[in-house]
Amino acid sequence: MLASISSLGLMGIEGFLVTVEAYCAEGMPMYELVGLPDAAVKESRERVRAAMASSGLFFPIARLTVNLAPADVRKEGPAYDLPIALAILAADGKIDQEKLAGVAVIGELSLSGDVVGVRGALSMAIAARERGLSAVMLPKENAQEAACIEGIEILPVESLRQVVDHLHGKRRIQPLESVPYEAQLRGRRMASDFADVRGQRSAKRALEIAAAGGHNVLMIGPPGSGKTMMARCLPGILPDMTLDEALEVTRIHSAAGTLGAGRGIMLERPFRSPHHTVSAVALVGGGSKARPGEISLAHQGVLFLDELPEYERAALEAMRQPLEDGSVSVVRVAAQAQYPARAMLVAAMNPCPCGNYGSKTAPCRCTQKEIKRYLGRISGPLLDRIDIQLEIAAVPVKEITGGAQEESSDAIRERVQRAREVQRGRMAEVGVGCNAQLTSRQATDLCALDAVSQALLEKACEKYNLSMRAVSRVMKVARTIADLAGEERVTRTHLLEALAFRNPDGGYFSDKA
Repeated sequence: MLASISSLGLMGIEGFLVTVEAYCAEGMPMYELVGLPDAAVKESRERVRAAMASSGLFFPIARLTVNLAPADVRKEGPAYDLPIALAILAADGKIDQEKLAGVAVIGELSLSGDVVGVRGALSMAIAARERGLSAVMLPKENAQEAACIEGIEILPVESLRQVVDHLHGKRRIQPLESVPYEAQLRGRRMASDFADVRGQRSAKRALEIAAAGGHNVLMIGPPGSGKTMMARCLPGILPDMTLDEALEVTRIHSAAGTLGAGRGIMLERPFRSPHHTVSAVALVGGGSKARPGEISLAHQGVLFLDELPEYERAALEAMRQPLEDGSVSVVRVAAQAQYPARAMLVAAMNPCPCGNYGSKTAPCRCTQKEIKRYLGRISGPLLDRIDIQLEIAAVPVKEITGGAQEESSDAIRERVQRAREVQRGRMAEVGVGCNAQLTSRQATDLCALDAVSQALLEKACEKYNLSMRAVSRVMKVARTIADLAGEERVTRTHLLEALAFRNPDGGYFSDKA
């Protein structure tokens, strides 16, 4: 007897439809699995056999052939265990496959018959809805990921026995109740708050501008000046993600297996802080299965690189293209995938190996040669892609011990939210969400300068040898400053502040250092 069950596969962060076919015939007992399965899929034979026995079900002693269609697309992972088990039971006449019409089934089976969570459940559920299926049956661990998806029933399952009882009408599986995204947003809590950061008003101002426009930031200063703490507070002032953005971010983390069991849709923008020993593959993505890297896991959030000069040169240079394009294409012999990588790069570093170069509180022990070598680990092309470069000084003791009330992240986020709304309204026709994402041509059109500002920019280009990329980024930062101020046009004042963030005169990276 022939039976077929709808299932889903994962390629990158995109789901695709898979039909699991099982043919049970008389003859010499055997089990054949075809359809380009990887090692994990091939091992499903023993998991399915043990799970059926533990669930009180009979594994047929017959000639079994299981096919995963389409046969020319490689199938990876254990998510096909449950549909394979159901297809075998249907082919043996133990369940009615018609009751699974329009239902996609995914899930890994343990030897006890329990259904275990899988990677990419959200992407698969979205793919099922897009292909017109009415329901998707998935592990209970992954059910909350899909709670916001409308137009399809989510059936959370815990065991193979539960699914069989559901199909026999003994114990129905209740669909998961959908929770509106706005209702979930109201329950989120921020881990870090700018109210806890003493002093550093100029740095907070710069980070507010960066958050409002989605700009990359580099903070340079001595140890203990608050660089890491301010970076960790940054996601708290970023505007709330839209539902589409939250779904896209959750899909990436679900596909990478970093979402966590029972975790619902991601409400907070991601904050990724890889150690400086991270490889280029781990940072931008790759490996034998073309998995997403840290820059994609930070999509729509913050990628924080602490102690920037300590990272491998190859790893840092690999980020140049994703930072410019907002996406990364990972191509390997056995797999390929396209991942979004629209993250804010926030980096922090000391000005020298001992950390005290330029400090007013402690002497520097480094020679000029050591300082130049240390700063030279950051290439010019990478530095050119960082819009805002901050020199941060140590906070005076009286500001640390003083009782002055600092502005909270909530108050800053309100201003950032208003600036982002202005940007979305202005750039709705070009499909861009914030100023940092504008192309050079779009920046010229949407960040137009008046005659006085244009003359000032031309002088700055001549004096400081600004590249075309640097000029474009200065204009975008100036546009963001104007948005925060509620101004329709970019003026000389906005442009001067934007130019100051490039550290053109006497900065650490100048020839005077």
